[in-house]
Amino acid sequence: MSHSPPPGAPKARIPGPQQPPPPYPRIAAGLWRRCLGGGLALWVPAAWVTYETRNSTLLPTLILLGSFLVPVAFVLWAYERHGRDLGVSAILGCFLAGGTLGVLGASLTESYPLRPAPQILLGVGLVEEVAKLGALVFVLRRQPAVRGLRAGLALGAAVGFGFAALESAGHAVHAVLAGEGTDLRALLETEVLRGLLAPFGHGLWTAIAGGVLLSRRRLNGYFRVSAPAVGTLLGVSLLHALWDSTHGVAVWVVARLTGTEAGSRLFAPGYLVRSSAEQEHLFTLFSVGGLALVALAGIGWARSLAHRDSSW
Repeated sequence: MSHSPPPGAPKARIPGPQQPPPPYPRIAAGLWRRCLGGGLALWVPAAWVTYETRNSTLLPTLILLGSFLVPVAFVLWAYERHGRDLGVSAILGCFLAGGTLGVLGASLTESYPLRPAPQILLGVGLVEEVAKLGALVFVLRRQPAVRGLRAGLALGAAVGFGFAALESAGHAVHAVLAGEGTDLRALLETEVLRGLLAPFGHGLWTAIAGGVLLSRRRLNGYFRVSAPAVGTLLGVSLLHALWDSTHGVAVWVVARLTGTEAGSRLFAPGYLVRSSAEQEHLFTLFSVGGLALVALAGIGWARSLAHRDSSW
């Protein structure tokens, strides 16, 4: 015969099965949105204060915040959605070390050999893509377990966005120092334009190349120089060259459509010179349209790769 315990008596608590903590940090959903929104809320007043006060000590803050805002937000999105199991060290290593090594490698290889070549844009695109892919290989050389298409897409994007952030900072500094004084208008235009275009450039191209490369990585950790990997590298280099050449192509098309003998008489490097309103509208249409077509081609390529991986 069982008796119920008297009221107020302590009850034994049997602990349930303990779940091991996840091997990755707990990051709440939507962190990339808060990072992007908070960064914009900081960059806008920083730009306004710098423009109003002309205080040069604020330029590093403005440049670094504007250059890294969009790349960091996209890397957080990639980690949150597709790279938690890869580890924070791999994502940060690819973003910081991979991006830095890619910029250094591209700068060294572009310094002399490409200047006499006629197809300079294609050469620059190939050199930069090889440098970024080499940086990805270097960062992952001691992590043989990191392989597969999904890992390559996420980590390749991290390397590309690190490269894009540092390159944007360099272009912003160049925009400031190009003239005799500090050209804040050129700096702000450079920051906004490169921030808007960042998701469709280096991060996208290196994600495609990294996805194909890691999908064919051997179990022992060695990377295979296979025909698909080489073909993908050449393909993204072509996208890179087309992206860089949209300005020149737009100049040539406008010159042909308007019956002008030489496009150089209408356009100086980066700026319109003595052109009509119709020519300016045509130039904007073809330059922006060319960038949109190249971006759509890259996005379609990346989506087709992602659909091949069941773990995506």
